[in-house]
Amino acid sequence: MRLENPILQVALDFENLPRALQAAKEAVEGGADWIEAGTPLLKSEGLDAVRELKKAFPGHRIVADMKVMDTGAFEVEIAAKAGADLVTVLGASDDETIADAVRGGEKYGAEVVIDLLNVADPIARAKRAAELGASAVCWHVGIDMQMTGRTPFERLAELVRGSPIPVAVAGGLNSETVAEAARAGARILIVGGALTKSADIRAATKRVRAAMESGEPLETTEFKRVGSDDLRTAFAKVSTPNITDAMQRKGAMHGLLPRIRDATVKIAGPAVTVVTRDGDWAKPVEAIDRAGPGEVIVVDAGGSTTAIWGELASWSAHGRQVAGVVIDGAVRDLDAILELGFPVFSRYVSPNAGEPKGHGEIGVEVTVGGQRVRPGDWIVGDASGLVVVPRERAQEIANRALDVLEHENRVREEIRRGSTLSHVQRLERWERVG
Repeated sequence: MRLENPILQVALDFENLPRALQAAKEAVEGGADWIEAGTPLLKSEGLDAVRELKKAFPGHRIVADMKVMDTGAFEVEIAAKAGADLVTVLGASDDETIADAVRGGEKYGAEVVIDLLNVADPIARAKRAAELGASAVCWHVGIDMQMTGRTPFERLAELVRGSPIPVAVAGGLNSETVAEAARAGARILIVGGALTKSADIRAATKRVRAAMESGEPLETTEFKRVGSDDLRTAFAKVSTPNITDAMQRKGAMHGLLPRIRDATVKIAGPAVTVVTRDGDWAKPVEAIDRAGPGEVIVVDAGGSTTAIWGELASWSAHGRQVAGVVIDGAVRDLDAILELGFPVFSRYVSPNAGEPKGHGEIGVEVTVGGQRVRPGDWIVGDASGLVVVPRERAQEIANRALDVLEHENRVREEIRRGSTLSHVQRLERWERVG
């Protein structure tokens, strides 16, 4: 494979073909060179996706991201017959599978690209792939790996220097990072979500292409993975429904309502946990002195109806810059709390208060709203409710929630153009029969 100029490849990781075709059309208008039928699209729609893409874009090379692992010649053959110009084979597959895939490709006019996903020694595998007849290799950081903060840049330049065949790169590229990939020597720049999740795919593609060709990053606030230092910012951008979607519909606290006048107020911070008894407000109030700025006090009061939090506690927490309080029990002085604007979530509101007896503990595992909460777990709350994110998964879930939001933004744009949610998602096709 000889590439005089870097190639911009758009990855279509959709689950339905009409949306993929529309995204491809806009990307091509924006300057995309190659069009990839992504693995999710192929698994959902089969090789009809390749056929339709080739029919719609006869002048563009079509990539079938088959990720072949066995029966190399057969799978490359069926992809080539459908119209694929390039077919991906996993580098983790056997040498004979790669060699057989190359032979099948030669017979039917398709080139083989070796995907180095999870290959321990990518340079050695690239050299062997070249010996076996592959046309290119792809240094690929998968989406699940991206969610934990991994990028393709740690080894990309080293791989480019060591590979005898062109190197493609995929791994969360956007208008900032595509320039870095181009400077590192990658010849095929594979961009997915930064294009296909954009409200204006055409404009986004032009922007990415400009960055790729100039080697100068173009700043973006979207389609970026966050690190552990940016969790509060990330959780502030997304909604609690975004987060529960990212957690496979888990983590939502039930029965606790926001006692907030401004529906746009959000809380996000690590938990300071408290357990107490009905009406005993000593430990919840003592926790204010333990909590740092931006933390969320989470109180397991056993769902009791006697208030263990009120106006004066709210003023104290507000002064300590506590992000908010969550109480599986009751609060009082709601009018004053609303006037203050301090974020409070509770199961009940009651004028009755108990006494400070001092039972309970601070900094222990609690159960609030039906969810286990440990010290340091992230609590996010908004007008839709509350969700707890396990501390060890906080970075991953923040990135996944941002991904959910970005996908929703694209769907919202398609609806704005005159479609409907049912039509965009093709719900009738996916309904269970019988």
